[in-house]
Amino acid sequence: MCRVELPDGTPAWLVLREADVRSALADTRLSVDRSCSRNSGYKGFSLPPALDANLLNLDGDTHIRLRRLVMRAFTYRRIGDMRNDVIKAAERLSDKLDSSSTCDLVTDFATPLPLQVIGDMFDVPEEHRRPFAAWVGTMFALERPQQVRDSIDNIHQFLLRLVAERRREPGQDLLSALIAARDDHDRLTEDELVSLAFLLLSAGVQNVQHLISNGIHTLLQHPEQLAELRSEPSLLTSAVEELMRFAHPNQMSIRRFPTEPVQLGGVTIPAGDTVMLCVASANRDPARYPDPDTFDIRREDKSHLALGHGVHFLPRRITGTYGDRSHHRYASPSLPPT
Repeated sequence: MCRVELPDGTPAWLVLREADVRSALADTRLSVDRSCSRNSGYKGFSLPPALDANLLNLDGDTHIRLRRLVMRAFTYRRIGDMRNDVIKAAERLSDKLDSSSTCDLVTDFATPLPLQVIGDMFDVPEEHRRPFAAWVGTMFALERPQQVRDSIDNIHQFLLRLVAERRREPGQDLLSALIAARDDHDRLTEDELVSLAFLLLSAGVQNVQHLISNGIHTLLQHPEQLAELRSEPSLLTSAVEELMRFAHPNQMSIRRFPTEPVQLGGVTIPAGDTVMLCVASANRDPARYPDPDTFDIRREDKSHLALGHGVHFLPRRITGTYGDRSHHRYASPSLPPT
């Protein structure tokens, strides 16, 4: 347990050990709701209220309600169809790479792939995809705050229009399925739909982009592992799990705030303080993983924390995996662990 200061000056507790991070992720007294921040004055990334009503910021019954509705839209059949769309998009982009003498993996493959997939997932009209992609790219340029705000506003307005169009004329896309999803008489509100679409967009692009580039970089740094994977493709599932542990782009889970004093790692954290759970450190904890800094595609222990843990665990059904751990199929862009 370390006392740290975040870039905006907010004091926080940094949790590093795997056992403590895993315990904290499952502790319902640690809330993701920013209204529970009292002592530290946590500000974080500011979004319009209509984009904030998503699973990353909600606890308890509201979280369970939204999660249940979302899962009704993520049917196994839909995930299977999305997997085929991912394969087609990846093949189109890789064909372009094959025809070039030089290429940039991030620019030419890792970034356009999730954008194409999400464009297909939401059935974004072809003529709107270029500005849509530009707004998403600018949204993560944190060194230009005004452009970030402008991009978020553009995306917000675009998603509002898209939701309104799908309500009038439903299609076969995921957004239409989310609009139609119901639990008895309960349905997603307008803000919840737009906020969820924004979450899928922002998390689905950045996470996939960085995991592809981190993964290729890791494999190139370990040529013997790459050669083994090429000679034995059945190891791909295990290799992806190990890449998620070893090279996942998310260093932290989303911040949390104790709703009452909580003891963690031998320290009592007051209610309302900001707590940061370091997933990257937990996934390299020598007390949990033998030789944690060794990349091993045959590693047997695959219970990493890249997809979270506890009530905010991201189901492999949403990340596009099926069956038991020996038969995972990676398909759709993944949300960040919360």
